[in-house]
Amino acid sequence: MSKKMLSGPYLLWMIGFIIIPLALIVYYGLTDKNNVFTLANVLSIATAEHSKALWLSLGLSFASTLICLVLAYPLAMILRNRQMGQGSFIVFIFILPMWMNFLLRTLAWQTLLEKSGVINGILTALHLPTQSLINTPGAIVLGMVYNFLPFMVLPIYNTLCKIDDNTINAARDLGANFTQTLLWVWFPLSVPGVISGITMVFVPALTTFVISNLLGGSKILLIGNVIEQEFTKGSNWHLGSGLSLVLMVFILLSMALIAKYDKNGEGSAF
Repeated sequence: MSKKMLSGPYLLWMIGFIIIPLALIVYYGLTDKNNVFTLANVLSIATAEHSKALWLSLGLSFASTLICLVLAYPLAMILRNRQMGQGSFIVFIFILPMWMNFLLRTLAWQTLLEKSGVINGILTALHLPTQSLINTPGAIVLGMVYNFLPFMVLPIYNTLCKIDDNTINAARDLGANFTQTLLWVWFPLSVPGVISGITMVFVPALTTFVISNLLGGSKILLIGNVIEQEFTKGSNWHLGSGLSLVLMVFILLSMALIAKYDKNGEGSAF
Protein backbone atom coordinates (compact mmCIF):
# COMPACT_ATOMS: atom_id res chain seq x y z
CA MET A 1 0.00 0.00 0.00
CA SER A 2 1.34 3.42 -0.97
CA LYS A 3 2.17 5.75 1.91
CA LYS A 4 0.17 8.48 0.20
CA MET A 5 -2.98 6.37 0.54
CA LEU A 6 -2.58 6.43 4.32
CA SER A 7 -3.38 10.15 4.25
CA GLY A 8 -6.71 9.41 2.54
CA PRO A 9 -8.88 9.29 5.73
CA TYR A 10 -7.36 12.54 6.98
CA LEU A 11 -7.94 14.24 3.62
CA LEU A 12 -11.57 13.14 3.64
CA TRP A 13 -11.95 14.39 7.21
CA MET A 14 -10.32 17.72 6.34
CA ILE A 15 -12.50 18.20 3.25
CA GLY A 16 -15.73 17.30 5.04
CA PHE A 17 -15.21 19.11 8.33
CA ILE A 18 -12.83 21.97 7.50
CA ILE A 19 -12.81 22.98 3.85
CA ILE A 20 -16.53 22.61 3.10
CA PRO A 21 -17.69 24.44 6.29
CA LEU A 22 -15.21 27.26 5.63
CA ALA A 23 -16.40 27.49 2.04
CA LEU A 24 -20.00 27.77 3.26
CA ILE A 25 -19.05 30.54 5.71
CA VAL A 26 -17.31 32.47 2.93
CA TYR A 27 -20.27 31.97 0.58
CA TYR A 28 -22.90 33.08 3.08
CA GLY A 29 -20.74 35.92 4.35
CA LEU A 30 -20.30 37.43 0.89
CA THR A 31 -23.89 37.05 -0.33
CA ASP A 32 -27.29 38.35 0.70
CA LYS A 33 -30.59 36.48 1.08
CA ASN A 34 -31.03 36.63 -2.69
CA ASN A 35 -27.62 35.00 -3.18
CA VAL A 36 -26.22 38.20 -4.70
CA PHE A 37 -22.62 39.18 -3.94
CA THR A 38 -22.32 41.87 -1.27
CA LEU A 39 -19.87 43.16 1.32
CA ALA A 40 -22.62 44.49 3.57
CA ASN A 41 -22.39 41.53 5.93
CA VAL A 42 -18.67 42.06 6.52
CA LEU A 43 -18.94 45.84 6.72
CA SER A 44 -21.71 45.55 9.33
CA ILE A 45 -18.93 45.12 11.88
CA ALA A 46 -18.64 48.92 11.73
CA THR A 47 -22.12 49.44 13.17
CA ALA A 48 -22.31 50.74 16.73
CA GLU A 49 -23.64 47.52 18.24
CA HIS A 50 -21.20 45.20 16.48
CA SER A 51 -18.13 47.40 16.89
CA LYS A 52 -18.87 47.77 20.61
CA ALA A 53 -19.08 43.98 20.97
CA LEU A 54 -15.86 43.54 18.98
CA TRP A 55 -13.87 46.08 21.00
CA LEU A 56 -15.16 44.63 24.27
CA SER A 57 -14.17 41.15 23.09
CA LEU A 58 -10.70 42.38 22.11
CA GLY A 59 -10.24 44.11 25.46
CA LEU A 60 -11.32 41.13 27.58
CA SER A 61 -9.35 38.71 25.39
CA PHE A 62 -6.21 40.86 25.70
CA ALA A 63 -6.65 41.12 29.48
CA SER A 64 -7.16 37.37 29.92
CA THR A 65 -4.20 36.58 27.65
CA LEU A 66 -1.94 38.94 29.59
CA ILE A 67 -3.02 37.46 32.94
CA CYS A 68 -2.47 33.94 31.60
CA LEU A 69 1.04 34.89 30.44
CA VAL A 70 1.95 36.47 33.79
CA LEU A 71 0.71 33.39 35.64
CA ALA A 72 1.96 30.77 33.21
CA TYR A 73 5.57 31.82 32.70
CA PRO A 74 6.70 31.52 36.36
CA LEU A 75 4.73 28.29 36.71
CA ALA A 76 6.35 26.85 33.58
CA MET A 77 9.79 27.78 34.91
CA ILE A 78 9.05 26.10 38.24
CA LEU A 79 7.90 22.93 36.47
CA ARG A 80 10.96 22.98 34.24
CA ASN A 81 13.39 23.31 37.13
CA ARG A 82 11.94 20.32 38.97
CA GLN A 83 12.99 16.75 38.37
CA MET A 84 11.31 14.99 35.45
CA GLY A 85 9.19 12.70 37.64
CA GLN A 86 7.91 15.46 39.91
CA GLY A 87 7.38 17.89 37.03
CA SER A 88 5.42 15.36 34.98
CA PHE A 89 3.13 14.60 37.91
CA ILE A 90 2.49 18.30 38.55
CA VAL A 91 1.78 18.88 34.86
CA PHE A 92 -0.66 15.95 34.98
CA ILE A 93 -2.45 17.46 37.99
CA PHE A 94 -2.53 20.82 36.27
CA ILE A 95 -4.16 19.57 33.06
CA LEU A 96 -6.49 17.16 34.88
CA PRO A 97 -9.41 19.68 34.93
CA MET A 98 -9.20 19.79 31.11
CA TRP A 99 -10.53 16.23 31.09
CA MET A 100 -13.83 17.62 32.35
CA ASN A 101 -16.29 19.07 29.87
CA PHE A 102 -15.69 22.76 29.09
CA LEU A 103 -19.35 23.61 29.75
CA LEU A 104 -19.35 21.87 33.13
CA ARG A 105 -16.20 23.73 34.23
CA THR A 106 -17.82 27.05 33.36
CA LEU A 107 -21.07 26.10 35.08
CA ALA A 108 -19.05 25.32 38.18
CA TRP A 109 -17.73 28.89 38.23
CA GLN A 110 -21.27 30.18 37.77
CA THR A 111 -22.24 28.26 40.91
CA LEU A 112 -19.27 29.70 42.77
CA LEU A 113 -19.79 33.32 41.71
CA GLU A 114 -23.54 33.78 41.77
CA LYS A 115 -25.12 35.93 44.50
CA SER A 116 -26.24 32.91 46.51
CA GLY A 117 -23.21 30.88 45.49
CA VAL A 118 -20.42 29.20 47.39
CA ILE A 119 -18.12 32.22 47.65
CA ASN A 120 -20.80 34.54 49.02
CA GLY A 121 -21.96 31.73 51.31
CA ILE A 122 -18.48 31.53 52.83
CA LEU A 123 -18.27 35.32 53.13
CA THR A 124 -21.65 35.40 54.87
CA ALA A 125 -20.57 32.68 57.30
CA LEU A 126 -17.47 34.74 58.13
CA HIS A 127 -19.63 37.86 58.60
CA LEU A 128 -17.92 39.59 55.68
CA PRO A 129 -19.65 41.68 52.98
CA THR A 130 -20.81 39.68 49.98
CA GLN A 131 -19.54 40.37 46.48
CA SER A 132 -21.42 40.93 43.21
CA LEU A 133 -19.11 38.87 41.03
CA ILE A 134 -21.47 37.28 38.53
CA ASN A 135 -22.55 39.08 35.33
CA THR A 136 -19.49 41.32 35.25
CA PRO A 137 -16.55 41.63 32.83
CA GLY A 138 -14.31 40.46 35.66
CA ALA A 139 -16.24 37.20 35.91
CA ILE A 140 -15.81 36.64 32.17
CA VAL A 141 -12.06 37.26 32.38
CA LEU A 142 -11.86 34.88 35.34
CA GLY A 143 -13.65 32.20 33.34
CA MET A 144 -11.33 32.74 30.37
CA VAL A 145 -8.20 32.57 32.51
CA TYR A 146 -9.36 29.41 34.27
CA ASN A 147 -10.31 27.60 31.08
CA PHE A 148 -7.43 28.70 28.87
CA LEU A 149 -4.48 28.93 31.30
CA PRO A 150 -3.27 25.37 30.53
CA PHE A 151 -2.99 26.34 26.86
CA MET A 152 -0.50 29.02 27.88
CA VAL A 153 1.46 26.91 30.35
CA LEU A 154 2.02 23.83 28.19
CA PRO A 155 3.70 25.43 25.14
CA ILE A 156 5.92 27.62 27.35
CA TYR A 157 6.84 24.63 29.52
CA ASN A 158 7.58 22.56 26.41
CA THR A 159 9.90 25.26 25.04
CA LEU A 160 11.69 25.81 28.35
CA CYS A 161 12.39 22.09 28.63
CA LYS A 162 14.30 22.25 25.35
CA ILE A 163 16.72 24.90 26.64
CA ASP A 164 20.09 23.33 27.44
CA ASP A 165 21.21 23.72 31.06
CA ASN A 166 24.70 24.51 29.80
CA THR A 167 23.35 27.68 28.17
CA ILE A 168 21.97 28.88 31.49
CA ASN A 169 25.13 27.91 33.34
CA ALA A 170 27.25 29.77 30.79
CA ALA A 171 25.24 32.94 31.38
CA ARG A 172 25.72 32.63 35.13
CA ASP A 173 29.45 31.94 34.74
CA LEU A 174 29.73 35.18 32.76
CA GLY A 175 28.26 37.10 35.70
CA ALA A 176 24.60 37.39 34.74
CA ASN A 177 22.20 37.53 37.68
CA PHE A 178 18.73 35.95 37.70
CA THR A 179 16.99 38.97 36.15
CA GLN A 180 19.58 39.31 33.39
CA THR A 181 19.43 35.59 32.67
CA LEU A 182 15.64 35.72 32.54
CA LEU A 183 15.51 38.73 30.20
CA TRP A 184 18.42 37.88 27.90
CA VAL A 185 18.51 34.07 27.89
CA TRP A 186 15.34 32.41 29.16
CA PHE A 187 12.78 34.67 27.53
CA PRO A 188 14.37 35.06 24.04
CA LEU A 189 14.80 31.28 23.77
CA SER A 190 11.21 30.68 24.87
CA VAL A 191 9.61 33.15 22.43
CA PRO A 192 8.18 30.34 20.21
CA GLY A 193 6.32 28.91 23.21
CA VAL A 194 5.15 32.36 24.32
CA ILE A 195 3.80 33.19 20.86
CA SER A 196 2.11 29.80 20.60
CA GLY A 197 0.57 30.22 24.06
CA ILE A 198 -0.66 33.74 23.31
CA THR A 199 -2.31 32.50 20.13
CA MET A 200 -3.88 29.48 21.82
CA VAL A 201 -5.41 31.71 24.49
CA PHE A 202 -6.28 34.87 22.58
CA VAL A 203 -8.12 33.24 19.65
CA PRO A 204 -10.57 31.09 21.70
CA ALA A 205 -11.03 33.95 24.18
CA LEU A 206 -11.94 36.29 21.32
CA THR A 207 -14.44 33.90 19.76
CA THR A 208 -16.01 32.45 22.91
CA PHE A 209 -19.69 32.86 23.67
CA VAL A 210 -20.31 30.13 26.26
CA ILE A 211 -18.26 31.82 28.99
CA SER A 212 -19.87 35.22 28.42
CA ASN A 213 -23.33 33.63 28.31
CA LEU A 214 -22.91 31.84 31.63
CA LEU A 215 -20.74 34.28 33.58
CA GLY A 216 -21.75 37.54 31.92
CA GLY A 217 -25.46 36.94 31.57
CA SER A 218 -27.47 38.85 28.99
CA LYS A 219 -25.95 42.12 30.16
CA ILE A 220 -22.60 41.65 28.40
CA LEU A 221 -22.49 40.78 24.70
CA LEU A 222 -19.22 39.82 23.07
CA ILE A 223 -18.79 39.44 19.34
CA GLY A 224 -19.07 35.67 19.76
CA ASN A 225 -22.50 36.12 21.36
CA VAL A 226 -23.62 38.37 18.51
CA ILE A 227 -22.58 35.79 15.91
CA GLU A 228 -24.16 32.94 17.86
CA GLN A 229 -27.46 34.84 18.12
CA GLU A 230 -27.47 35.62 14.40
CA PHE A 231 -27.23 31.90 13.63
CA THR A 232 -29.54 30.50 16.33
CA LYS A 233 -32.10 33.21 17.10
CA GLY A 234 -32.06 35.58 14.15
CA SER A 235 -31.62 32.82 11.54
CA ASN A 236 -29.49 35.29 9.59
CA TRP A 237 -26.67 33.05 8.40
CA HIS A 238 -25.44 35.71 5.98
CA LEU A 239 -24.81 38.33 8.66
CA GLY A 240 -23.42 35.77 11.10
CA SER A 241 -21.04 34.45 8.45
CA GLY A 242 -19.95 37.97 7.51
CA LEU A 243 -19.06 38.74 11.12
CA SER A 244 -17.28 35.39 11.35
CA LEU A 245 -15.10 36.38 8.41
CA VAL A 246 -13.97 39.41 10.40
CA LEU A 247 -12.86 37.16 13.26
CA MET A 248 -11.06 34.93 10.78
CA VAL A 249 -8.75 37.87 10.08
CA PHE A 250 -7.50 37.68 13.68
CA ILE A 251 -7.05 33.92 13.35
CA LEU A 252 -4.99 34.37 10.18
CA LEU A 253 -2.86 37.01 11.90
CA SER A 254 -2.25 34.60 14.77
CA MET A 255 -1.23 31.86 12.33
CA ALA A 256 1.15 34.30 10.65
CA LEU A 257 2.77 35.07 14.02
CA ILE A 258 3.29 31.38 14.72
CA ALA A 259 4.72 30.84 11.24
CA LYS A 260 7.18 33.69 11.82
CA TYR A 261 8.36 32.97 15.36
CA ASP A 262 7.83 29.22 15.64
CA LYS A 263 8.91 27.85 12.27
CA ASN A 264 10.07 24.53 13.71
CA GLY A 265 7.04 23.94 15.93
CA GLU A 266 9.09 24.29 19.11
CA GLY A 267 6.18 25.88 20.96
CA SER A 268 3.80 23.03 20.31
CA ALA A 269 1.87 22.18 23.45
CA PHE A 270 1.77 18.47 22.70
